[in-house]
Amino acid sequence: MKHINQLTMAAGLGLLLAAPLALANDPPRTDRQHDGHAMTHADRHDSNEPVTDTWITTKVKADLLTSSNVPGTEVKVETVNGVVSLSGTVANQAEHDKAVTTARGIKGVQRVDASALRVAPMASR
Repeated sequence: MKHINQLTMAAGLGLLLAAPLALANDPPRTDRQHDGHAMTHADRHDSNEPVTDTWITTKVKADLLTSSNVPGTEVKVETVNGVVSLSGTVANQAEHDKAVTTARGIKGVQRVDASALRVAPMASR
């Protein structure tokens, strides 16, 4: 039951965090560009706009919450000048590594600092 509640919470949080970003960053819905060529999926979603620290933090947290083998609710995410800091506690090194890999995969991330992300088995938490 706890697992289902965490998944429900993660999905809800992900939708709440992503909705304003999707509305703010989605270009007008047209099938053609000004030069008459059809727009591709990538054309509609790529942007030359700079990625903000807030966007990076939101995206990392959402991806952690929806990733398997990462306790997204246990990992705190902060971003300053593209440097993502992860803190909190995970159950094992695999969860730690997955959290770092997930954060590194986000557009705009310059570096990931996981020095405050502790590995502690469930029994010792």
